[in-house]
Amino acid sequence: MKHSTILSLALALATLTACNTKKSQQPAEPQPTTEINLMTYNVHNCIGLDDQRDYHRIAEVIRQVSPDVVALQELDSVTGRNEGVDALDSLRALTGMHAFFSAAIPYDGGSYGIGILSKEKPLAIRTLPMPGREEARTMIVAEFKDYVFCATHQSLTPEDQEASVPLILQATDSIGKPVFLAGDMNSHPYEKPQQLLREHFITLNDTTAHTFPADQPQECIDYIYAYAGNGHSFEVTQDTVIAEPKASDHRPVSVKVTVK
Repeated sequence: MKHSTILSLALALATLTACNTKKSQQPAEPQPTTEINLMTYNVHNCIGLDDQRDYHRIAEVIRQVSPDVVALQELDSVTGRNEGVDALDSLRALTGMHAFFSAAIPYDGGSYGIGILSKEKPLAIRTLPMPGREEARTMIVAEFKDYVFCATHQSLTPEDQEASVPLILQATDSIGKPVFLAGDMNSHPYEKPQQLLREHFITLNDTTAHTFPADQPQECIDYIYAYAGNGHSFEVTQDTVIAEPKASDHRPVSVKVTVK
């Protein structure tokens, strides 16, 4: 009887071990992926190359792309030259998206700066000053459920652009979620500010596709990046410079990216 009990226990243990071995040999389930549609657009205060201010035209470009979030540069908020209109709020109303504005400088009775529009309401949002000796600059850091999106418009001065890189890193390197950065960086892919950024960020858009000037693009100064330092991997599934030659002096850039 004692020998029979021992034998039964041994058989049960062998069966359990075999089952566990079989399970361990099965391939791991693929990790979930998320596709995000990102966009950046210097809208030139919604004034096109025909010198016409047209919020509907800019909003239509954004609607056609249908981004999850878009970084917008060169926005007037209730200035005299804008006849008291809040440019970003006008775009918000026309696109049906959530809006956030960050003033870089006071201007003509109002302010001038950057903004974001997003389909999803941000969980949290903050702004950071960026270097700019010709005019102050700013960056928006917006947290969403699955990622963090940073929007900026860099200085025209290379020294200020270079000085911005460690500030961008300080704002992003402790974030666990995927982090994206987008905006008009006012520098070319081969210049030092871009080289410094590429030590920490992956450029998602094709920099051989030019974004400025809109009617006859000859240079790339608008970018969308992903932060490479927190363990996420990225696959670009679509990368487009939208062929819009008139609505602004820049062409918009959009990227669809899968996060793993």
